Amino acid sequence: MSIKNYQNAIYAGVLGKIIGVYLGRPVEGWTFEKIRDRFGEVYYYKGHFTGAPLIVPDDDISGTFAFFRALEDNGYSAGLTAEDIGNAWLNYIVENETILWWGGLCRSTEHTAYIRLKNGIKAPMSGSEALNGKSMSEQIGSEIFIDTWALVNPGNPQRAADMARKAASVSHDGLAVDAAVYLAVMEAMAFDEKDINTLLDKGMEYIDNPFFENLVTELRRRCKAAEDWHEVRDWIAQEHGYDKYPGNCPMVTNHLTLLMAWIMGGDDFNKACMIACSAGWDTDCNSGNVGCLNGIRLGLEGFSKGADLRKPVADRLYVVTSDGGETISDAVIETRKIVKAAARLNGEEVVIPKERYAFEYPGSVQGVIPFDEDQEEQVLTRIENAYESTGEYGCKISYEGLGAGVHASCCVDTFIDLKPKGKEGTSYFDVLCSPTLYSGQEITACVTAMEEVNPDFRFFIQYFDENDRLAILYADAVKLEKGRNTIQWTVPDTRGHAIYRLGITLQSDIREDGSIILNTLDWTNAPVRYEMGRSMEMTPTLTPWTTTTAWLKTFVSSADHFNPDYTVTFSICHERENGVVTTGSSAWDDYTVSSVITFSQQDAAGLVARAKGHRQYYGAVLTKGCVQIYKQKNERRLILAKESFPYQIDETHKLAFRVKKEALELYVDDQPVLSAKDSEYGRGQAGFVVDSGAVLGDKFTVERA
Repeated sequence: MSIKNYQNAIYAGVLGKIIGVYLGRPVEGWTFEKIRDRFGEVYYYKGHFTGAPLIVPDDDISGTFAFFRALEDNGYSAGLTAEDIGNAWLNYIVENETILWWGGLCRSTEHTAYIRLKNGIKAPMSGSEALNGKSMSEQIGSEIFIDTWALVNPGNPQRAADMARKAASVSHDGLAVDAAVYLAVMEAMAFDEKDINTLLDKGMEYIDNPFFENLVTELRRRCKAAEDWHEVRDWIAQEHGYDKYPGNCPMVTNHLTLLMAWIMGGDDFNKACMIACSAGWDTDCNSGNVGCLNGIRLGLEGFSKGADLRKPVADRLYVVTSDGGETISDAVIETRKIVKAAARLNGEEVVIPKERYAFEYPGSVQGVIPFDEDQEEQVLTRIENAYESTGEYGCKISYEGLGAGVHASCCVDTFIDLKPKGKEGTSYFDVLCSPTLYSGQEITACVTAMEEVNPDFRFFIQYFDENDRLAILYADAVKLEKGRNTIQWTVPDTRGHAIYRLGITLQSDIREDGSIILNTLDWTNAPVRYEMGRSMEMTPTLTPWTTTTAWLKTFVSSADHFNPDYTVTFSICHERENGVVTTGSSAWDDYTVSSVITFSQQDAAGLVARAKGHRQYYGAVLTKGCVQIYKQKNERRLILAKESFPYQIDETHKLAFRVKKEALELYVDDQPVLSAKDSEYGRGQAGFVVDSGAVLGDKFTVERA
């Protein structure tokens, strides 16, 4: 069957994954007894009880949607290797910061595998029992990242099994790999086969492990005989609890819990996730896997059986990696990436909207939420997908009682809230992110006005000012005419401060009730001009001892030290090769990045362009008496051009790195000094690179080329 026929099911699988994770996250680490006594059964989100935000970064989500990018990075090859996927780990992970539980060597399975990879041990040896021991290699982590390898192979269990085995072996071995493959195979088959028992039977054809097969057989027997899931849960605790296996999060306990929840939940999405969350152990992992499997199997209609789990989520998710411009994401954006990969693997063509927001899946709203300021004056009544009422995809925004003195306003997040409400201790406070929207970018909205008399439409941005307080800038109002309207706005200069939200406000001087449809919303290309000034201009209260600022957090750094500098803008230090700092978006294609850099005793330093992670980018540097333009591709650094350029320690030079189509040009002190051509990287983020040393960066500018 064509990938086009599977698109809604892929989207449902993505939704199921994130919904399952959000259900389980607030009670992760709780005992079964604590969950039971506090909540009974977890049918709905509990973050408001625990103080955690609903939308949080989570390893289950970030790893799932980051590591499968190895496919894109390797030309969507069906022959993708474990080593290729291991390279994706090294490219997208920021050590001690993103995706993994950084519990230490031989304590955290994934951290252990990362250390092996970093030290040059290739996958699959990086995750092997021979190297790491059984207690490390048979933990749960191989399963929690596995769903995308099934989602890119709908109806193709053989290829799903092959890719899942390679992906799981980066960090795991033995039974843990078998369990991950078993899940991925059933997910791939669930696009076509809906019967749980048939999936369980056929999935086992891809596993050659008698111990694992006996575990699953016994679990199925007990599920069939039990009247209530608690009976099966008691058996798992008594015979296969954490105390029966080495390590801190064993695969056996959690895989049996996952299967129990799926089998005993039947065709009820909410009930299956409830069991996974209420049973304890690794609740967000198990519920996320169950959610994805049932999302695929039951489709979008499966979400309508119980409480509305989609509305609060509104498609939102974070994928926290070194590719910071991709952190703020949503279920539609991630579905597009999966659909594109699936089509390429099948040799098919699919049409994917070029606009960031096109709302092209049933019920999708892509993170459009009510603007939560001035609630007393807010008359927005509903945000929903327009398809059911109009037959055309878009985001339908409804209002009632719009008139003088009130407004109907909604927004999308373009950055993280730097001062979130809620208790400390959630990973929300550790998120690394670059904004998706910058000053100097051009926003275009296509809006259908549905009424005879329609309101005024105004864009606005909410950004963090020089005192780290939220401020608002509005565009001029545009009167909507009935029918299709195209509205454009160039984002005004925020002097380098992060834009937190892009919003739409509707206003009217007379009473209006009705709706508009936001058909598409987009901003493309690099900014016309985006500039950061000196630190003291950005933060007047800065002192020599200030180690971070709000505007500094718009960059993602894998350098050892990245701080504001009291005299200029940045200081960047790294003790080894390839300390990278980036900001921007994967939509940036042709641009010039520039900064005035003071070169200290480093081996090399300069600018980065078109970065997709921190081991895939173009670099333009001064090094050892010369200038270089190079291409970083995983551990390989390919020199594209090189010329003599003597310079002294502590000299200061203005560097500008221009990338336009395949042309790469380096300017030093406004003079062209080097050029090269390469077409592998067509777009990506901008920033700095330092090899074994330190630099100061004075200002930072990106201009469209």
